[in-house]
Amino acid sequence: MTEISNYQMLINGAWVDASDGRMFDSINPATGRVWARIPEATEADVDQAVRSAEQAFRHGPWAAMTATGRGHRLRRLADLLVEKSRELGAVEAADTGKLYKETRWQAKYIAEFFYFYAGCADKVSGETLPIDKPDLFVFSNREPLGVVAAVVPWNSQLFLSAVKIGPALAAGNTVVLKASEHASAAILEFGRLAEQAGIPPGVLNIVTGHGEPCGRALTSHPLVARISFTGGPAAARQVVQNAANNFAQVSLELGGKSPVVVFDDVDIGGAVNGALGAIFGASGQSCVAGSRLYLHEKIADDFMAQMAAQAKNILLGDPLDEKTEMGPLCTKAQLEKIEREVAHAQTEGGRLLCGGKRPENLPGLFYEPTIVECPRQDMRIVDTELFGPVLSVLRFKDEADAVRLANDTAHGLAAGIFTRDGARSLRMAQAVRAGIVWVNTYRAVSPIAEFGGVKNSGHGRESGFQAMLDYTRPKTVWVNTSAAPLGGQFVIR
Repeated sequence: MTEISNYQMLINGAWVDASDGRMFDSINPATGRVWARIPEATEADVDQAVRSAEQAFRHGPWAAMTATGRGHRLRRLADLLVEKSRELGAVEAADTGKLYKETRWQAKYIAEFFYFYAGCADKVSGETLPIDKPDLFVFSNREPLGVVAAVVPWNSQLFLSAVKIGPALAAGNTVVLKASEHASAAILEFGRLAEQAGIPPGVLNIVTGHGEPCGRALTSHPLVARISFTGGPAAARQVVQNAANNFAQVSLELGGKSPVVVFDDVDIGGAVNGALGAIFGASGQSCVAGSRLYLHEKIADDFMAQMAAQAKNILLGDPLDEKTEMGPLCTKAQLEKIEREVAHAQTEGGRLLCGGKRPENLPGLFYEPTIVECPRQDMRIVDTELFGPVLSVLRFKDEADAVRLANDTAHGLAAGIFTRDGARSLRMAQAVRAGIVWVNTYRAVSPIAEFGGVKNSGHGRESGFQAMLDYTRPKTVWVNTSAAPLGGQFVIR
């Protein structure tokens, strides 16, 4: 990809530039060079997108389509994702620096989410109510909310878009999706597939730009009924304030500082592999990255020695190369923050076991796999989300100590437990405050399983059938079946 690609936004079924013509550059993190140019949406552009979505929701073909018909369109979109996964993955790899072997797999796997929600579309039903009054037939049904504002980050943008768009469209809503300003291209390419799948104009709109004015205008728009946001806590606080303008329902999937707890009964080699994947997969650029490792004191030294030795051999390089095991970071700001925090951790007594610097032989935004042994839980690096390949390692004495340390955080998105003791794994899964707990594995996902966080990691859940209900609201209908005329109109029955 040597030529610079000029992209457009999708608004009301048309591919358009920003109304004032402004664009911003997208940098390939592996090379440091501009590879694409993206429209910078104005407030007027966002308003047009939302009004188009509202029109499609109220009066367009989407409003008249049966739930089964909506499912057919989503199933066609899933077919196209499978068919075009390699092309879509290549665009995302260039835009984000993620490994091509991961991006093409993810582009293909998200088809499963659209297949799932295509099947769910006509499975949402109401109920009849055995009301406590005579001559009244009462039933409820569930209706779509309206326009959904979906805001996604760059790091797992196709997956996070799927878990929002899938249930929202299946339930009959329309969507305005804001792509991340750090990497918008894959989302815009996804929009082309939605068009080919027969999603009508205005049903899915895609806008690109920064938080101001694009994100603010979208999340505060009076016609938006629901906001589904994935990102950082600072931006989430602004989203919550913006929602005061439209009283939209809000769900937040925020960052994490997820603990991985390893007990002394494990197979050390297998657990090392699990811990390596938890933190260095996707270069640590994952909300659920297992960035706090707690080792039982009996195995800590052996475990750290094996892990550091393997981490030093992780192959960094071109994300498009099949041999590469870890790519670059997405933004310069991330890289600089990581450098500051690792340096600060060493002033607090942290000991580098490996990494801690940029590789000398690579251009772009690379940072070595880094492991920092931390003598104290209260070190800043232990509870600061770095969004990169940096692992904090601490020791624990027993199960109670492990629970205390794992829960001593402002976050609560995910956790990993490694033990051969089945009863212990269940106790730990119940005791650790996190929305997702993996036992003897990590980073597994499925359209069938819900996910989300607690504490500063947000609220609300995505994925699973429950998400369909979250994109609807119940309506209760009372029907008087009596043939007698009404009387006593000033008395509540």
